Amino acid sequence: MTEKSKILIIGGTGYIGKFVVEASAKSGHPTFALARERTISDPVKGKLIEGFKNAGVTILIGDLCDHESLVKAIKQVDVVISTVGHLQLADQTKIISAIKEAGNVKRFFPSEFGNDVDRTRAVEPAKSSFATKAQIRRAIEAEGISYTYVSSHYSAGCSLPTLVQPGATAPPRDRVIILGDGNTKAIFNYEEDIATYTIKAVDDPRTLNKILYIKPPKNIYSFNELVALWEKKIGKTLEKEYVSAEQVVKQIQESPISNNLVLSIRHSIFVKGDQTYFEIKPSCGVEALELYPDVKYTTVEEILDRFV
Repeated sequence: MTEKSKILIIGGTGYIGKFVVEASAKSGHPTFALARERTISDPVKGKLIEGFKNAGVTILIGDLCDHESLVKAIKQVDVVISTVGHLQLADQTKIISAIKEAGNVKRFFPSEFGNDVDRTRAVEPAKSSFATKAQIRRAIEAEGISYTYVSSHYSAGCSLPTLVQPGATAPPRDRVIILGDGNTKAIFNYEEDIATYTIKAVDDPRTLNKILYIKPPKNIYSFNELVALWEKKIGKTLEKEYVSAEQVVKQIQESPISNNLVLSIRHSIFVKGDQTYFEIKPSCGVEALELYPDVKYTTVEEILDRFV
């Protein structure tokens, strides 16, 4: 058995980050999480940090904007995984600079965890967000840093509990809004599974300088198929309102900033079909289920069963 790589997670207290930290610790990798002083003293995130410590995670004090602390943290590990949020995507150039200076990192996973940003056809503002992620890819490649990009598609834990309904707190029981014609396929993955596959890829030579696509066959659904499955489970036919592609674009343009990014991402997924319109090229991508058939992933049906 080769020794497991030491992993540093940057953005570990964020939405997807906490799952990646937990998966890394659980898998036996020496796991490190970068945290700011104010994060540790935060009443909510501080509890998360304590949970990490109890799981054997080493907390390193540092900041994305403090180059010295970043280099010092990176020098202690073999692999860096960034899970920073939307507002810090562009700041990942600072991680790239620190990795270059440290000179010891075997692989870098930038913060993507969504669509393949080189194959997106999104409208604004998602277009700019995806473009920033693509620019980070190009910066990594230009510096000759070894990488894996994780294309994990739609996070099931934040989308399925409401059946992708805006403003909802539970799956619909009477009426459902469907974007586009409802026939475009999307891919839903449970956050814990996304983290598991990501950590599996860390020491795998087959994922080196490749895009890891997570697309389990039982988690690929069109909006219409998703609604039909839900209707079957609750024994009731829902009233359906279809929002045309043109109407969705108009809504994006008229929505406040807090909503238009989410809506434009949904437009990319459910109207444009950006998660499923292309074939994976073996020269640049690999499929998680083919590499790790032993992983028991959570299906869409299993998630929906929790809300019946």
